[in-house]
Amino acid sequence: MRKSGHADLPLHTGTVPKWLADRMMTTGTLIIEALVMNYGRKEALVRLSDPLWFQSFGAVMGMDWHSSGITTSVMYALKRGLNPRARDLGICVCGGRGKYSRKTPEELQILASISNLDGDALIKASKLSAKVDNTAVQDGFQLYQHNFIVTCDGDWAVVQQGMNVEKRAARRYHWCSDNVRLFAEKDGFLDEPHTGVTGENKGDILNLTAADADKTRSAILTLSKEEPSRVLKECVAIFNSDGTQNTASLWNGSDSGEVADSKYARNAVLPAHHEVRKEDVNTKRLGAVLTTAYEKQPEDFSSLLLTEGLGPRTLQSLTLVSEVIYGTPSRFTDPARFSFAHGGKDGHPFPVPLKIYDESIRVLQDSIEKSKLGYNEKSECIRKLHSTALRIEQQCEPDADFDAVIKHERLHSKEWGGRTVGS
Repeated sequence: MRKSGHADLPLHTGTVPKWLADRMMTTGTLIIEALVMNYGRKEALVRLSDPLWFQSFGAVMGMDWHSSGITTSVMYALKRGLNPRARDLGICVCGGRGKYSRKTPEELQILASISNLDGDALIKASKLSAKVDNTAVQDGFQLYQHNFIVTCDGDWAVVQQGMNVEKRAARRYHWCSDNVRLFAEKDGFLDEPHTGVTGENKGDILNLTAADADKTRSAILTLSKEEPSRVLKECVAIFNSDGTQNTASLWNGSDSGEVADSKYARNAVLPAHHEVRKEDVNTKRLGAVLTTAYEKQPEDFSSLLLTEGLGPRTLQSLTLVSEVIYGTPSRFTDPARFSFAHGGKDGHPFPVPLKIYDESIRVLQDSIEKSKLGYNEKSECIRKLHSTALRIEQQCEPDADFDAVIKHERLHSKEWGGRTVGS
């Protein structure tokens, strides 16, 4: 297991309005349910532990596409939506922000008491993952949110976030239990345990989870057993009288540096600007989505097209939702593109089109319910939306006219029930 990526997350304040929070809860739960039905519970955890997928997931739900608030709002939406259906789906979300993060052990103990899960092991995993990111990785960010997602099979994932108030930045950390177990012969929690870390690069950090930091950890353990007076004497010898370091070897480049090694390609840089710009989006991929929606082949989507009231704009949203469910990792390198499904509450790239959003929810919900009864035509059509867009993208050059797309969305915003946090 390696730290698989990072993304810059500007620190934003504010709350999610109820009209969006409720839709995020419904959409997020439906997408996770679709993942469980198609790939299993473990795959849902793998997705949640991927920083780029998580960012795209939040964007397709109508949140600000790049802010720190996407972590809090998405996890709160999932906790509200998944926990009442925990027995049905086999997934439960514990913890939260602030005081709710500290209730995680209590929630896990209650969960263990009504299931066959090992509560002590889960609590240890929760505490260790938080301790590693707050103490073993000293990067200037203090944890304020901790979510522990656990399945009835005993698998788990962690999504937690730290804050640097002075820099107005946040960093999100992702864990997945399967990856921790791969390093059981060492210490899975201390040997590069993250599936991904998202946050702003602040330069050199102290990272005691690095693969080549095992000697440093051993030295710290040895020092902890020494007489305090001897340790203090050695510390004094390290520094000059003016407080500067007396030796360069203490800060070895291989033991420090950016938390995500560049050779692991799960990196994304999310800028401070609120608006979605052309350079934030892969316009060829967006063009394929628009082509699928507006120049579709009827034989591919017959059962979808028979849905009353379903138009091209809803197909555009469903195509991006389809990609979140069925897309491979390489498809999530431009999370901003997924905000073209349902906009953003801050009005970027355009106000949230509530009529389109509600229609997307209705179609997705209907396809899942029919699949449970053995009628897979609609769910298969939703899957085909992604595969068709991918085929169009590969066979031609359907680059979207970015400015024209934004203009079109804003022109029809009122007609589609466009709404922002201030309206």
